[in-house]
Amino acid sequence: MLGLKVALKDAEKWKKYLVLNNLIDKKHYYTKDKTHIYFPILKKFSIINANEISFVEKDFPESTGFGTLKENLSKTLTKEEFEFVKTAHDIIGNIAIIEIPKDLEQKETLIAETLLKVNSQIKTVLKKAEIHSGVYRTQKMTYLAGVNTKETIYRENNIRLKLDVEKVYFSIRLGNERKRITKQVKSGEEILIMFSGCAPYPVVLAKNTPAKHITGIEINPDGHKYGLENLKLNKLKNVDLICGDVHTVIPELKNKNPNLTYDRIAMPLPKTANEFLSDALLVSKKGTIIHFYDFLPENAFDNAIKKIDEECKKAKLKHKILEIVKCGQHAPHIYRICVDFKII
Repeated sequence: MLGLKVALKDAEKWKKYLVLNNLIDKKHYYTKDKTHIYFPILKKFSIINANEISFVEKDFPESTGFGTLKENLSKTLTKEEFEFVKTAHDIIGNIAIIEIPKDLEQKETLIAETLLKVNSQIKTVLKKAEIHSGVYRTQKMTYLAGVNTKETIYRENNIRLKLDVEKVYFSIRLGNERKRITKQVKSGEEILIMFSGCAPYPVVLAKNTPAKHITGIEINPDGHKYGLENLKLNKLKNVDLICGDVHTVIPELKNKNPNLTYDRIAMPLPKTANEFLSDALLVSKKGTIIHFYDFLPENAFDNAIKKIDEECKKAKLKHKILEIVKCGQHAPHIYRICVDFKII
């Protein structure tokens, strides 16, 4: 098979030339050694600088850079193995996070390398090693292929977020939800974000709304550290981030300033947010809008309303339900929902 031999230092230049002139054989994959890279090409062409390159006859592996991950794996896995494949995966920045069933653990490197080849955006492939757990809601990851890192920069809604996907809880599935809330924010609002993590909510709201000031509270020191970095990365001045437990921080803030209240409060901690409703109500006032998140079956959304009713009754505050929004699926028939309600 015809190939072009190029010194590694000139690889990018010649790759661009071959692509622009439709000379590269897209059905095959390049190879390389310690000093040279070999591109599969369709035909010979005139060489201006003959010292830089040369034509060679070489065997090239068939490219897996075409088609979906599933299509490519169907060529390399047995029919029995293929039945266990889970092709759904999350992409955070240039990191892909996949699930590998136990029956396919011996093929995990093959699966990861195939994913790298079919998606040029991905530079690192990790697998979920454990479920989200602990106070920090983090998840252990195992490196499989590509660049060996767990840190990346993720982009959404005109902002950039730096994070370590193993050290910080972060959900790309809440990107549309963050955008939904930005459309509600009015000029001059004071906003509180509980469980702010690496600061996706504070950064998105600060960058895309006329909010006056935003406060974020996060118990995870790593999440807080990345949050501070993200304020600098996005050049934001109207956000303060506090590292600590919401149960402790809010009473402390209230003691320092008895008149402290917020116009809007977001509580993006679906599993146990109801345990913090009393803290949110402590710094609410007439007109405060609260975004309360929960995981519930579709026929049980009223359970979230009951939790809100109970806590508002204890705090002797009247409220009005504004909207219930599905903002993701947590498990089969279990949804992440957001209940927007207003203190009246």
